[in-house]
Amino acid sequence: MNPRRSLVLLTSVALLVAACTTGGGAMTSPFAPASSIPSAAATRIEVALTDSLKIEPAAMTVPRGTPVTFVVTNSGATDHEFYLGDEAAQAAHEKEMTEMGGMAHDGPGGIALKPGETKELTYTFAAVGESLAGCHVVGHYGGGMKATITVTGS
Repeated sequence: MNPRRSLVLLTSVALLVAACTTGGGAMTSPFAPASSIPSAAATRIEVALTDSLKIEPAAMTVPRGTPVTFVVTNSGATDHEFYLGDEAAQAAHEKEMTEMGGMAHDGPGGIALKPGETKELTYTFAAVGESLAGCHVVGHYGGGMKATITVTGS
């Protein structure tokens, strides 16, 4: 392959990768993943997942446009998860979890935690409004294991 053609191909691939990873496109979610490196201005919220099917605190307020790091601890003796999204996203994730037999897993919108485990999930909420955090281990969300997240203007 000639060097000029290689350079054009390499540049095209680099631009495509950048377009797919910068978050510059339209999003259907009210939040976007933040950098994995917490900034000095990041908000940190400690969250506990309990076997009494509670997410504590049950209500949280976060600023729009600022990275929020949720430090999530499973204080129970059973598996739990912490999944972020609006009602539609929660319903879709609940359906997915039911179809998978309740296998909790880490993904772009949430984390799965074994008993006693602590993990961090950092997000920057892009829109003012309400979102939810939920646990979708089979029976948990339906049993009330959810919390409200209010996103305020910056």
